[in-house]
Amino acid sequence: MLYELKDSDFEKIRCLVYEKCGINLHEGKKELVNARLSKRLMQGNFKSFADYYQYVTTEEGVSEFVTMIDSLSTNLTSFFREDTHFQKLREIVPNMIKTADNGHFKPKLRVWSAGCSTGEEPYSIAIVLSELINGNNIDMKILATDISTKVLKTATNSIYPKERTENIPAQLLRKYFQIGQKGWNGHYRVKRELRDIVKFMRFNLMESPPTKDIFDVIFCRNVMIYFDKSTQNNLVNRFYDCLKQGAYLFIGHSEGLTGLTHRFKYIEPSVYRK
Repeated sequence: MLYELKDSDFEKIRCLVYEKCGINLHEGKKELVNARLSKRLMQGNFKSFADYYQYVTTEEGVSEFVTMIDSLSTNLTSFFREDTHFQKLREIVPNMIKTADNGHFKPKLRVWSAGCSTGEEPYSIAIVLSELINGNNIDMKILATDISTKVLKTATNSIYPKERTENIPAQLLRKYFQIGQKGWNGHYRVKRELRDIVKFMRFNLMESPPTKDIFDVIFCRNVMIYFDKSTQNNLVNRFYDCLKQGAYLFIGHSEGLTGLTHRFKYIEPSVYRK
């Protein structure tokens, strides 16, 4: 069955997604919305986009609204993507640990991977931190959040096909991943020592911070490109309030804070400091 996404239907869906999630579906996204949601209409036996919109705005349709956001989200990622950020992380973390260690308490290190997708980013961060800490007694936690339940399921399972691990140096792959056996041949699973560091949870960046923790580093890369300036501005300032003094914010190389009202200090392209 073919479904017609009328301009009025697209506008309603666009406004709903923006209001609830801050994602800006401009006119150029109409065909994407049509293609991805037509499958949901067919699977749910909806007669039209109008019927579908009416359903996802009801209390009964809350779970379908989450599925709709999953369908519309684009989640492209890889291990050690935009590697200069991980090089910078290696540079700044030792001093953070030294500053946190006051001789009386176990030093804490808190990182937030906002928009973590299928988990490659937070696990890459975990590998870098584990290598830097090298067995020292550090209280290290990584919060990894995404709005998509679909990608979080993959992240939590922490199993990746071989081709997804090609950016990981061989010695680190051997150290932090298990080789799949039998039915999982050709796959790798993140070892428990890394999985225990990372906590995955569903979170909408338009909401209040998901934890009372104050972070040393926030990664929010290639997420803000989906938001308009007003939403970006609000998000960046919420990030600022979630960071310790002297902490860092990493954004995507195609993103920037130019034109936003913020309190961050520019360090280098896509890296900012409180």
